[in-house]
Amino acid sequence: MRLLIGLLNGTLSSATPILLAALGGAFTYCAGTFNIAMEGMMLVAAFCAVLGSYFSGSWLVGVLCGVAGSTLLALIFILFAIGLQTDEFVTGIALNLFAVGATTYLLRQIFNVKGSLADARIQAIPAVDIPLLANLPLIGEVLSGQNLMVYVAALAVLLCGYLIFRTPFGLRLRAAGYNAPALDASGVPAWRVRVIALLLCGVLCGLAGAYLSLGYVRLFAENMSAGRGWISLAAIILVGGHPGSIALVSLLFGFSGGLDLFLQTYDIPAQFTGMAPYLATLLALYVYARRRRTRTLLSRS
Repeated sequence: MRLLIGLLNGTLSSATPILLAALGGAFTYCAGTFNIAMEGMMLVAAFCAVLGSYFSGSWLVGVLCGVAGSTLLALIFILFAIGLQTDEFVTGIALNLFAVGATTYLLRQIFNVKGSLADARIQAIPAVDIPLLANLPLIGEVLSGQNLMVYVAALAVLLCGYLIFRTPFGLRLRAAGYNAPALDASGVPAWRVRVIALLLCGVLCGLAGAYLSLGYVRLFAENMSAGRGWISLAAIILVGGHPGSIALVSLLFGFSGGLDLFLQTYDIPAQFTGMAPYLATLLALYVYARRRRTRTLLSRS
């Protein structure tokens, strides 16, 4: 039973950063912008969150700094991809590489350390106990006592679903992706909607990155996003950017991450178990490609 509870808790912890980043990417996906810079946004946010928490002694300031760092990267993406009309894919790759180099350089210059920074002055995002749930067997041990950002991610699913499918903004957002000229003709510039989508993506990726360094662990390590931005992108593509479905797919990827920690208790090498989330991503993309090919063949017959 304890192992099952540990696996479920590990699933929620691993799924949270993927879910938050994927929800941000859902806005850009619906708006017709191919944003692959989420990996870099998460990494910059993780570093800025540690930086803010370290010098202020407040986890909240750290989270706000993480959101600000990620949003700054989103503004750079906006400048180049929307303002200067550069290729979105190339811009995203450049920002991801920039994030790795910049955070590594600043880590060594500001803190004079290499590899990782762990310090008692870094304040972690607190866990939250839910009184009524805490007394329930099994369910209480899983759903209560989680990191605050886990509950923020759950609320974000509902909020993002409402914004995308139940508001005028959501209608314009989807119109920007499906038929931008028609949106322009209605008097709402598609570029403006895409800018808002990228800023929302920056905020949610900022929360994801802050959780990585102040919630999932309490440190910053070079390249600690470790491909989670790419996994988030895979989740978005698999379900077409629907927030509810993104949550389910993120839990699936989170389960593979929790399984990684679970298998390590059996002395399986960490290098082998660490492949689990990425193998799950490849398997999911393979299934998606096969289903899409089958639908294409059926539509042609």
